[in-house]
Amino acid sequence: MTRLLWVIIAFLGVFQVKASKLDNGKHLVVGKLYPFSNKEVELTASWIKQRESLNITWLESLEPDRLLHNFRVAAGLPSSAKPLEGWEAPHIGLRGHFVGHYLSAAAWVVEKYAGTHLTHNLEYVVEGLYECQQVYGSGYLSAFPETDFDILETRFTGVWAPYYTFHKIMQGLLDVYVHTGNEKAYKMVLSMADYVERRMSRLAPSNIEQMMYTVTANPSNEMGGMNEVLYELYRLSKNRKYLDLATLFDPVWFLESLVWGEDILSGLHANTHIVLVNGFVQRYEATQEQKYMTAVVNFWNMLMHAHTYANGTSSGPRPNAVTDTSVSAEHWGEPGHLCNTLSKQIAESCVTHNTQRLNSALFALTGESCYADAFMNIFYNGVLPVQSVSTGAYVYHLPLGAPRYKKYLKENDFMCCSGSCTEAFSKLNNGIYYHNDSAIYVNSYVPSKVYWKKKKIQLEQTGNFPKEPVVDFQFSVKHPTNFSLKFFIPYWAEEVDVFVNGKKIKVQTKSSSFLEIERCWTNQDKVRIEFHYAFYLKTMPDKENMFAVFYGPMMLAFETKSEVILRSDKNVILRGFSKVDGTTARFVLRDGTQTYNLRPLFDIDDQQYGVYATIRDF
Repeated sequence: MTRLLWVIIAFLGVFQVKASKLDNGKHLVVGKLYPFSNKEVELTASWIKQRESLNITWLESLEPDRLLHNFRVAAGLPSSAKPLEGWEAPHIGLRGHFVGHYLSAAAWVVEKYAGTHLTHNLEYVVEGLYECQQVYGSGYLSAFPETDFDILETRFTGVWAPYYTFHKIMQGLLDVYVHTGNEKAYKMVLSMADYVERRMSRLAPSNIEQMMYTVTANPSNEMGGMNEVLYELYRLSKNRKYLDLATLFDPVWFLESLVWGEDILSGLHANTHIVLVNGFVQRYEATQEQKYMTAVVNFWNMLMHAHTYANGTSSGPRPNAVTDTSVSAEHWGEPGHLCNTLSKQIAESCVTHNTQRLNSALFALTGESCYADAFMNIFYNGVLPVQSVSTGAYVYHLPLGAPRYKKYLKENDFMCCSGSCTEAFSKLNNGIYYHNDSAIYVNSYVPSKVYWKKKKIQLEQTGNFPKEPVVDFQFSVKHPTNFSLKFFIPYWAEEVDVFVNGKKIKVQTKSSSFLEIERCWTNQDKVRIEFHYAFYLKTMPDKENMFAVFYGPMMLAFETKSEVILRSDKNVILRGFSKVDGTTARFVLRDGTQTYNLRPLFDIDDQQYGVYATIRDF
């Protein structure tokens, strides 16, 4: 069946749900579990809190008038500000995208820490964007001219992903509304959606099909998360037209392949398509159409089981491509073929952060521990390692070969990963706690406090996980309260000790599951979880003698300036690992006469390192 025929079928209504499910004016929540809100989870003093602080300092350093400059120029308004550089320079087609990331990140921070300098800056930027939108009078708002869309609709190339950038602005404004209550931002995003609807309504189905066909390397028609933001807008506004509009941004060829379970990821630009899957999640939450959930789960299984490295990250060289950075660095390859992809430009940070959003959403919808496992692995070994522990700078790629180094972006680069990392590190309090009516789920071990308003319970978590395997919890309750605590036991945890108020209790634990403690909790009750770490290896799917080393939850990196070639077999190698006395996260490997020093990948900063090692016979 041709792609055009699929589009025609979609327009005839095959993929639409019954109106009775959509027009009842109710917001239907379908998730089994619910994440605690941004305001309910507070990071407390720790090394992860320091990572958040580095990011907030960066956000506060950005000058609002510089962020607004290209928008004002495009709208014909005066601006004397110094233009931003890099991918936000006045001659770059993607200009304006970072401002959308800024809006989302700042909104998340302002909601948590109201009254900061960033609060004023965020309101100033929104007002400036509003003035620009008013000039057009059509709902249009961007830092590039409307003619970019004309080119996209007729040539399908020759511009740099205008819908990608348009989506960032829409999502940023919507986040400002959701997290800070700014009504003007909401009206602005509604106007932008109406503008898109008018543009799309005059296009033939064949034109729309070509616009949605993103199979080329680094597709210039990349539409970002247009489907996701429009599905969110539908859920907020209850206006059916935004549901219909969002459907146009669901590429039928991609969606149907995932529904059938066909792995067509090879050669696709990773970040173009993973954001579409996050949009499918929003569609399912809005309408409960099972085909969208099927597509999402099938995609997750394809990604995690055939396209990811040991830390859950993905993207790398496009099959058969040997030139041009974007072609050799940002794509998925052949399923299960990873050993020859360890270039300096793998694991794009945007892809990592969007994978985490998918893990979090799937866990909330299903409560399945496999998604919690993936989230924890990527959090410590994919997300945290992209930030410099000393400056807060971010990387575009996180290479895992040897020898490698982290190439940090400059402050004036404003690449896509600058924006996605800024968002991600504004949300480090996300994904730690979930709940249903009777239980709190502890998914991540991060020093923090969570307040369950409904039951008037505060739970505080302390410790130095994962560098140290002990995590403590203390309750604050006004009255004795019955409920369950469910602690996540990751796949690597074969043995766990649990103490309640200092007394060790008998528990049966199983890796990749939840340990439940149900009782009547009183004020100042305490729980201690003691994990037992061990060294283990994760091999490449297509090369058994190539592997990454883990100690408990931590992916370890060799401190090396050369390729890591080992002589012993795996069992001997595992026996050769030991922890350096008196340290929390320093290790050595003795392989014959050779000694290697290792540390967690998230502790590597400005030095050469290697992750994957190879065993060779000599």
